[in-house]
Formats: sequence, C-alpha cells, structure tokens
Amino acid sequence: MNQSIAMRMGRVEFIAFCAMLSATVAFSIDSMLPGLPEIAKELTPQDTNKAQLVLTSFVLGMGLGTFIVGPLSDRFGRKLIMLIGSILYCIAAFVAWRAQSLEILLGARVVQGVGAAGPRIVSMAVVRDLFSGREMAKIMSLIMMVFTLVPAVGPLLGAGIIAISDWRGIFVAFMCFSIVSMLWMGLRLPETLVAEKRRPFQIKTLAATTVEFLSYKRSRVSIICQTLMLGLLFGLLSTVHPIYDVTFDRAESFPRWFGVISLLAGTASMLNAALVVRVGMRTMILVAFAVQVILSLIMLLVSLWHPDDSIYFPIFVIWQTSVFFLAGLTLGNLTALAMEPVGHIAGLVASIMGGLSTVMAAAIAAPIGLMFVGTPAPLAAASVIMCAIATAAMLWLRAYEAKNSQTE
Repeated sequence: MNQSIAMRMGRVEFIAFCAMLSATVAFSIDSMLPGLPEIAKELTPQDTNKAQLVLTSFVLGMGLGTFIVGPLSDRFGRKLIMLIGSILYCIAAFVAWRAQSLEILLGARVVQGVGAAGPRIVSMAVVRDLFSGREMAKIMSLIMMVFTLVPAVGPLLGAGIIAISDWRGIFVAFMCFSIVSMLWMGLRLPETLVAEKRRPFQIKTLAATTVEFLSYKRSRVSIICQTLMLGLLFGLLSTVHPIYDVTFDRAESFPRWFGVISLLAGTASMLNAALVVRVGMRTMILVAFAVQVILSLIMLLVSLWHPDDSIYFPIFVIWQTSVFFLAGLTLGNLTALAMEPVGHIAGLVASIMGGLSTVMAAAIAAPIGLMFVGTPAPLAAASVIMCAIATAAMLWLRAYEAKNSQTE
C-alpha cells in the first residue's frame, strides 16, 4: 500500500472505506424498494406504477455522472470530485426528502444519481492509484465481497426506517450515510493522485476515445449485451416489490426474501472466477444468456398459467435468483471483453462504457416497470427477448472472430 495511506489507514480500514463508497449506489436503490408503496399512495395515487421511476431516475443520473467523474478526477484529483459528488448527493437527498410532487422527487433522484457516481466510480480509481497487478485484484475482490452484503440488507434497512418514520426517512438516512463517508474521507484519506500525474479534461479526447472504442466489434457487442443485462436487472428491481406485494401478497416478508436471494446470487462472482480461466469469457457470457432465455421462457409460461402460489411463488424466487446470478456471471466478463483491444485508454473507456450502458439500460427498464399489471409476465417476456438478443449477439461475435482468425 502507498506509504502515505498506510500512515493513516490500515488495509482493513481502507477496504471498508472503499466498500462503503462503492455501496452508495446499491444502498440508494435497494433501501428504496420497501418505500415504493407509500410513495405511490402519497405522490401518485392515480397511477401507482409511476413510483417505480424513483429507481430508474436514479440510475439515469448515475449513468450520466459516470461519463464525466472519471476524467474529472484525472484532472482535479480524486478527493475533490468525490467530495463534490457527495455534497451533490446530499443536496439532492434533502430536496427529495421535502418533495411534495413526484416530478420534484424524480428530478432530485436524477441529480442524486449524478452525485453518487462520484464516490462510486472514483473510489475504484483510488484503488488503481495505490495498487497494481494481483494485489489490486485481491483488494478489489475483498471490496466486492463486502459490497455484496449491501443488497442483502438494503431492503431490511429501508423497511426498518419506514417502521419508525415514513418513506421520507430513507432520504435522511442517505444524507447521514454520505456525511459519514465525507468525514471519513476528509479525516483519513489523503489525495492519491499527485499533481504531476494529472491530465487535462478535454471534450475532444473524450469524443475521440468514444469513436475508437466503438470502432471495435467486440466492444460494440459488449456494450449491447451489458445494456440488455443492466436493463433486465433494473427492470427487475423496479417491479420486484410490487410483484411480492400484489402478485403474492408477501410485502412484509419481501426484505427477508430479497436478502437471502442477494446472498445466494453473490456466489456467482466466485463461480465465475473459478470457471472463466478454463472456459473463457465468451463462453461464460454466451451460456449464461442462453440458459436465461430458457429460464425466462419457463417463468413467462408459468405467469400466463398462473398456478397455485405453492408452485408459482417458488418458481418466481428461483427465477429472480437466476437473474441476479446472471449479472454476476456476465457483467465483469463483458467489461473485460470490451477492454481487450483498448488497454491503452482503459480508464476513459470504463467511464464511457459504464455511462452508455447505464443510460440506455435506464431507458429500457423504465417502460418495463410501467408495464406491470399484477403478474411477472411482462418482465419475463422482456427477459426472454433481451437475453435472446444478447445470445444472438454473442453467437455472431464468436462466428465473426472464428472467421477472421481462419483468414489470418
């Protein structure tokens, strides 16, 4: 570890700190899930489905912020951008706390998402500043292990806050969370990017990097597949609480089910790490999407059949777990696949890919959530279509690369 960090932070504290910053996004989404029914009753009683936009609006803001926070931190330093992002996050949370209309709440959530991109994305740059090679991979793995606990406890935290206050109390918790992280950062973390290593922020460089990145077929396929995967994931997050509530009448037990499923799905990353070296990224991605087409088709048929809950609910829980598991098996591999030809501009590419896929995924997830009519059928149908497209894209990429390798 960099000596200046070691003087203030031990390894355990550093990992905990970075995990907290990385968890900003998951906490901001998952803890909102139990509050959606109350938000719907208070702010949009005529169309309760619109409350789901509280989630996708945040995701949209996060995607927009992801485009710029990385390059800005390369120019102005890590701490400044993380602090500005955290302050913006707090201001937006305050506005959301006081919001008297759904429109104001959604606008605040977009801004909150932009702010959350600061600590979430730049914290990864801090790790890159201090570590490299296998040591960096080890630290990142430990951070992600801690990070996976947040989706498991997020709905429980949200439900607990609502029990002692109301849905607005969740935004007070967001402010407290961010203030604690800012104080921790200010007191314990020195600047990790020295002045002589900073680079100017230039729009033309960002544009040129985007053009170069999108010129590679594997990068385009990766971004399509990642967009579809994130669109499915955010669509599920938008509708999962209404499904538990309306379809299965299990709103009270939802946080517990969600926590158990999140912990189970967290093992996907470990499974991927064990298999990807042997079978390869492309095969892992292709097989994962192909299997999900079959599982989603089963879920769609069961939703249309609408059997007794003793059959219906367990099948949905298995399918929900499979979607979360799919994310663990594909997202990291898709990022690595996209990065293969662009290692020389990896930092900017990470921001571009994250921004593009997240913004487009939010555009996909919003209408999926609004299509909820009391059953998982629309979500399952969307999953069949999106995973089939992703499977076809990966098959095309495999055929294209095989053909070119034979030509060469």
